Amino acid sequence: MLTATTNDIAGHRIVRHIGVVRGITVRSRNVVSDAIGGLQSMMGGRVGAYVKLAEAGRQEAFEQLVEHAQAAGANAILALRYESNEIMPGVTEVLAYGTAVVVEEG
Repeated sequence: MLTATTNDIAGHRIVRHIGVVRGITVRSRNVVSDAIGGLQSMMGGRVGAYVKLAEAGRQEAFEQLVEHAQAAGANAILALRYESNEIMPGVTEVLAYGTAVVVEEG
């Protein structure tokens, strides 16, 4: 599966437009990550515990996005984006979305 944040992929042409596809996950923090994150935030700089949680959410949403696109018959996703939203304290929704297409080299 080819993916791009742009509206096209160099060296490829779109032969079929499928439409919007998405992957979504909802993740919550846990006691351990909150404790570690709290300590790290007091020291300043990068809060690794939360970076790990954010990356896990994005990866899960991305994998679901690719599955959705493949099920629709796509071989590429263009204009890939991520969004996140706090549903309630400690619970975050991560959405990955883009445009599913079929591309050919040329």
